Amino acid sequence: MTSGQYSVKDIRHEASRRRTFAVISHPDAGKSTTTEALALHARAIGQAGATHGKAGRRATVSDWMQMEQDRGISISSAALQFEYRDAVFNLVDTPGHADFSEDTYRVLSAVDCAVMLIDAAKGLEAQTMKLFEVCAHRNIPIITVVNKWDRPGLDALELMDEVQQRTGLLPTPITWPVGQSGDFRGVLDRISGEYTKYTRTDGGATIAGEDTYTSEAAADLEGDAWTTAVDESDLLEMEDQNHDQETFLAGKSTPVMFASAVLNFGIHKLLDLLVDLAPPAEARLDKDDQPRPVDDPFSGFVFKVQAGMDSHHRDRLAYIRVCSGVFERGTVLTHASTGKPFATKYAQQVFGRDRDVVDEAFPGDVVGLVNASALRVGDSLYLDKKVEFPGIPTFSPEHFMVIRAKDSSKYKQFRRGIEQLDHEGVIQVLRSDLRGDQAPVLGAVGPMQFEVAEDRMTNEFNAPCSLERLNFSLARRTTPECVPTLARERSVEVLHRSDGELLALFSDRWRLQGVQKNHPDLVLEPLVVS
Repeated sequence: MTSGQYSVKDIRHEASRRRTFAVISHPDAGKSTTTEALALHARAIGQAGATHGKAGRRATVSDWMQMEQDRGISISSAALQFEYRDAVFNLVDTPGHADFSEDTYRVLSAVDCAVMLIDAAKGLEAQTMKLFEVCAHRNIPIITVVNKWDRPGLDALELMDEVQQRTGLLPTPITWPVGQSGDFRGVLDRISGEYTKYTRTDGGATIAGEDTYTSEAAADLEGDAWTTAVDESDLLEMEDQNHDQETFLAGKSTPVMFASAVLNFGIHKLLDLLVDLAPPAEARLDKDDQPRPVDDPFSGFVFKVQAGMDSHHRDRLAYIRVCSGVFERGTVLTHASTGKPFATKYAQQVFGRDRDVVDEAFPGDVVGLVNASALRVGDSLYLDKKVEFPGIPTFSPEHFMVIRAKDSSKYKQFRRGIEQLDHEGVIQVLRSDLRGDQAPVLGAVGPMQFEVAEDRMTNEFNAPCSLERLNFSLARRTTPECVPTLARERSVEVLHRSDGELLALFSDRWRLQGVQKNHPDLVLEPLVVS
């Protein structure tokens, strides 16, 4: 079947060109800097601007929220599209802070591959491992990049051992560093045997110089550093740590390369690696585990809803991952959960704060639908042939606060702001008849979510508010039949979440265990990400 002017062959070809991926890492491992460097090398921007850069350098283009620029972290997620060789990259940026792991999980539902950044000095850190586990759970292939090799750090072989022991993946380095950490001269290409020597540029703001040498020339140029790199590469060869595409795609091995994003060392090779190894957009499984071929009529799902991106644009964007067919602006789609029509008159690609109207998109692409007030995270859209993709689970909140408007005359703005933040998934909103709509409870995975909510309520919705912490630390799913019993228990409160779930909040796990011991028949189910 064709979509507009495109044949099945055209759609398959465009899908095969797409590389949709995310960069995952612990905070401060260099994710935003790597995002900038990738876009720089693909000529999407003229000059990189790391968040920790010198005065006068521009803010990271993928970090648009003022809090992000003030703190040098990523909170929201942005989608950057750029071309390199014959491939079209869709880099879906993820929040780097652990408090926003729920948002990261949503983003990872939309990608086909992940780049896992490791700080050369710190190895695999806590948040990296959490994100790795999400990728492993979703069977997302992982390319590993050892970043910051220009700074003193761990031994390269020790890092490979750590990756294997802690992730279970067999590391299969594609490049190997010449020069120990802190003395990054270049890399040995383990496939061609050639040496790529890197040359610094001023502040790493432009593409680093690269010169390629034969093995013999490299030995003359680098001496013992080259010999050491060759010997270590030979050790990897003996352990059969060579790239195998089948085991990589199966989530059993991970290609590894060494880089310094801030200096733009190794970024060119990472782009090549993504083109050559990362999987293209392929058939996605629907909620019944049936594949939706890429050349079927249009389908996609919402993985992110965002508003307040720019004070000049008072609208709401729903980020859609295109799964099949061709997205054509102006087409009337069907909202799978309601069966209602959804018009796509306004559609954009968003590059940080910059917006461009998008007229068409192919499987693997990310499109921002404007003023999509009817759409929520996990919703599916389709054309002609009905399909519904699996929903995106919600994390279990671990922090709880009551929120109230400081000015009762601003209650209308307060209510609209709470509804919007809930709709976007910025924070979970819990209510009860006892507390009423004027004092809902906010549930968060991490405390910084409260700061974002408070900031947006004040500055975006003009509804200054006060927050009061509640003494709860975990939630369990329950049923209406259990409410009377739970209501009689101390340090327990039952609230309704906006998605219809009934949550019982407990002060700590000992209180939960006590209630379960006294009332073994109560339904108290963990909210597990699946």
